[in-house]
Amino acid sequence: MANAHVKEFTDSNFDAEVIASDQPVLVDFWAEWCMPCRNLAPVVEAVAEEFAGKGKVGKVDIDNNRAVAMKYGITAIPTIIIFKGGQVAKKFVGFKKKEELAAALIEAASK
Repeated sequence: MANAHVKEFTDSNFDAEVIASDQPVLVDFWAEWCMPCRNLAPVVEAVAEEFAGKGKVGKVDIDNNRAVAMKYGITAIPTIIIFKGGQVAKKFVGFKKKEELAAALIEAASK
């Protein structure tokens, strides 16, 4: 990961890092070969920096972590899911602006 605030979520650590988290978690489902995913990466990194200590931000490489991708029905990438209390709070498909993602994280945190 290019940013210290962006975590790498995997099939093996997803439950501990995301589902059991006491903070809201933004998860970016992506793949190396996906150009829109690459274009979204700086946006995800900016959100991660803004929410450091207030929420978690991480990425799931769907090619290497198929179980998590299948569990959450990822059929198009990039897909971003915001989790709160182990539940899906919001789901976005496609490129989104930083402001949209930040607002969704703030909304999830306030619930």
